[in-house]
Amino acid sequence: MNLLHALTITFLLSSFAAPSYSQSDGYPDRAVTIITPFAAGSGPDTVLRLLSEKLTKTWGQPVIINNKPGGGGFIAIEQAKRASPDGYTLLQLDSEHLAALPHLYKSRNFITLEHFDPVASLFRTPFLVAVPAQSKWRNVGDLINAAKTRPGAVTYGSWGVGSPGHLGAQELESITGIRMQHAPYREVSQLFSDVGAGEIDWSFASIPSSQSIYKTGRLRYLAVAAPHRIPQMPDVPTVGEAGGPAALEVNSFVSLLVPRGTSTAIQEKISADVAQALADSEVRARFSTFAYEPLAWSPKEIKQNALIKFKAYGELVHAGNIRLE
Repeated sequence: MNLLHALTITFLLSSFAAPSYSQSDGYPDRAVTIITPFAAGSGPDTVLRLLSEKLTKTWGQPVIINNKPGGGGFIAIEQAKRASPDGYTLLQLDSEHLAALPHLYKSRNFITLEHFDPVASLFRTPFLVAVPAQSKWRNVGDLINAAKTRPGAVTYGSWGVGSPGHLGAQELESITGIRMQHAPYREVSQLFSDVGAGEIDWSFASIPSSQSIYKTGRLRYLAVAAPHRIPQMPDVPTVGEAGGPAALEVNSFVSLLVPRGTSTAIQEKISADVAQALADSEVRARFSTFAYEPLAWSPKEIKQNALIKFKAYGELVHAGNIRLE
């Protein structure tokens, strides 16, 4: 059985009610911990802390953020996996943890959604094509032409093998038939510092990760890899408008999950309370600052969107022979 079939079966089985560990009466009556693989101070961590403040007020109990970065997300995942399925341990993951990890770490035979159930969608973030301010490229068409003229010579950076920045560039290569050189970074700040200095030709970038360099005037955005322009950067065209393939869409969505076996009643309470918190004007204003698009997906819709990415990432990982074993 291949990974796509396995994940599809997982989604079908998860549509049935999970065995209840406890009911939601009185939940929560003690502190709730949210484990995240994102580092403190990152965009996902910042909005998660704001969300935790809202949930603390709603629940009358502390909501504690536990940052466990590293290991491709497995450090956070393994800790949450060991927790009791009682609703007192939640896990924040992005779509790559849900959909790319099984392909990147094939020998682990680990499918994230076989161990966790999504309870709430948080946001989706678009990615922009960033180049040094002094780059001669004026649009994405120029980037593609340069890569066609010098196969393998154009360099692009990302925040790690298997990241949206890496897989998005793989997709660009696949669509256009170009070939480029990947430079993975451990530190996001160093990545955009090097792009701004001209050490790397280009990179996909989110607004929160690249704005500090952008505001110094060392970075320029050629396009946003999305179907429409984003309100935070209305003058930045889409990839299609900038001479690139209109089909290229690079984004990541972030969700909250609980260990499998958590009662349906508790899952529904968490989902409803998170949705209420996300509707708060302060939270939505912070999302807008980061160009995060608030999502109101149901758990079923989260799984459906993860399945779409799972299939796409599987094809890209296979074609690029990408492994993180």
